[in-house]
Amino acid sequence: MTTALITGGTAGLGAAFARHLAAEGHDLVLVARDLSRLERVAAMLSERHAVRVRPLAADLSTDEGCEAAAEAAAEVDVLVNNAGISLGKGFPSAGLEGEERLLDLNVRAVLRLTHAAFPEMARRGGGTIVNVSSVAGFGATMPGSTYNATKAWVTSFSESIGLSGRGQGVRVMALCPGFVRTEFHASAEIPTDDIPQWMWLDADAVVEAGMRDLRLGKLISVPSVRYKLIVSAIRHMPLGMLGRITSRMAAISARGQIR
Repeated sequence: MTTALITGGTAGLGAAFARHLAAEGHDLVLVARDLSRLERVAAMLSERHAVRVRPLAADLSTDEGCEAAAEAAAEVDVLVNNAGISLGKGFPSAGLEGEERLLDLNVRAVLRLTHAAFPEMARRGGGTIVNVSSVAGFGATMPGSTYNATKAWVTSFSESIGLSGRGQGVRVMALCPGFVRTEFHASAEIPTDDIPQWMWLDADAVVEAGMRDLRLGKLISVPSVRYKLIVSAIRHMPLGMLGRITSRMAAISARGQIR
């Protein structure tokens, strides 16, 4: 029996990963801050899929939380670094404390858990790491937002580590969705009323697409054709043109973050 650890495993994409992996027969370690919610989700998944689910209450923006999760990550076969936040404010309106918490959770926690899991997976000759990133990481599409920068790091980090892992039996992939219907925006107090319906993705569908891409050996997964086209445009657009477009998107960026 293999075991998967999922950060932010009680809501949104994390919960979708938990459902998917439990249905495949993986035992789970779910990491989140709310112990009571963790216990409810763990009980439901255990009963529905006949797998063992361990709730691990930890705040990954703290050293103590990261240490506890990293200790567990060193023992699993699958690691999903899903936990992340957005500030809902541009730089420097969010304040230094907020910006540092953003880095702690979106970047440092991903680094520390991957650093704990990767060498142990390589030693055992196999393992899987999925780092949830975002199409926002492919360009400065939201003026004033540092969320993009954290996701750019996650994508680049995953691609680099993934290349080295191929020779050691460790698969690493960055999952880069666009707007997903989760609690993410509400938690950051980001209004979403003006985001067109066609831009929204379903969390379970995103996970299914990501896991297909993982089986195909892809280092980066961008679910849905529409977001593949958007990412291609961002990557190949001249910087001057991208700058003019993003300057017009400043008002939109104040209302929404892509996740």
